[in-house]
Amino acid sequence: MRNRRIHILLTEAWQPSDSVAIDPILKPLPPGTQWYESSKVTWEDMTQHQTSSKRRAHSPAHKDARADPAFDPEIINRAAAWTETDGDLQAVAPDVARPIRQSRFMTATIDAPRAALWRDPDDIDVIADINYAARRDDDVRGHLLDIYLPHDAIVRAGHTTPVYIDIHGGGFCYGYKELNRNFNTHLAHEGFGVISLNYRPAPQTDLRGQLADIQQALGWIREHISEYPLNPNAIFITGDSAGAALALLTLAIENDPAAAHAFGIGAASGLPIAGGALISGVYTLARPHAGNSHRRTIRAMLEQTLGASFFAGLDEATPYLTPESVVRSVNLPALLLNTSSDDFVQTETLALATALAHADADFEIHDWKTGRLQTLGHVFPVCMTWLEESQRVLQQMKAFAYARV
Repeated sequence: MRNRRIHILLTEAWQPSDSVAIDPILKPLPPGTQWYESSKVTWEDMTQHQTSSKRRAHSPAHKDARADPAFDPEIINRAAAWTETDGDLQAVAPDVARPIRQSRFMTATIDAPRAALWRDPDDIDVIADINYAARRDDDVRGHLLDIYLPHDAIVRAGHTTPVYIDIHGGGFCYGYKELNRNFNTHLAHEGFGVISLNYRPAPQTDLRGQLADIQQALGWIREHISEYPLNPNAIFITGDSAGAALALLTLAIENDPAAAHAFGIGAASGLPIAGGALISGVYTLARPHAGNSHRRTIRAMLEQTLGASFFAGLDEATPYLTPESVVRSVNLPALLLNTSSDDFVQTETLALATALAHADADFEIHDWKTGRLQTLGHVFPVCMTWLEESQRVLQQMKAFAYARV
């Protein structure tokens, strides 16, 4: 694999005249930042890169956990390229670690065969592993981001390319930005700069901590976006599954000071986000009340894996933890919603759409109906980009954003 700094790539790809202002792009990158030509990078390369990273944790117990006969250790090793496996579980209580490890390993087993089919477009470049944390000596994998750019946007050296900020899913405990890499490159191929964020997975932090991580990342973007060929006035956010929940709550924080306070955020980043594309989101995070079996099921399912402490300190945040209440409480920007009839949390998207319709809000919903012999499933546009339906979702995301630039 060839790791190349952005100024090297520009020199090889394009010899600018003296009149072309490219200084903002040529600023030195932070130490440790890697530049990849995505067409030259394979998943084997990414796995080797992450395996060699100092950010991965190892211990004797790490090897023991992978001896579980229910899981293929080769798959778990490969999955370390895009998720925490169990390196962060050694210091937590066994009853906390066990369900998280189980969830991660089961999800990795599903993702591994799909990852073998991921192919990136040839015209997309990526600046990888930028540390967005306020402390420059921060060595937390959860505090990194990637920037995917159409190569043409780099060559033209303007500031007109619209932006999607992507927040990956994974049940709040699984996945890093690499999990969505193929989705990001295909979204960038539609004509976007895509900024893909890490956040610390449970049990490294709780929901409030994850939202605080995202705020740090948004602050970094606001400060540094002018250094890249991106349009600071055409920024959208997207997320899938748990990432869609975090994206929706981030929109609440950005548009309502009371929401920021409720989640322990002193002041929102102030990044102007024009809208959001939410894929197969889980939005019912409030403590259940009597008679609401659906809400009880969603919260219980999450607490069974994450533990009740993941939702600690949210008493004041109740107005933002159901689809109906967040729509009532916040003047949200335009939203695109995507789900399918065989998505196990389809009702969550439908509930959010219903609330937005009652509020006469600006939104569109795409609820894909599957045939009796067809499967799409949860977050299909993200994990199976090769499907015709996934390509149409990407085009819908483009039309949604371009109509609002």
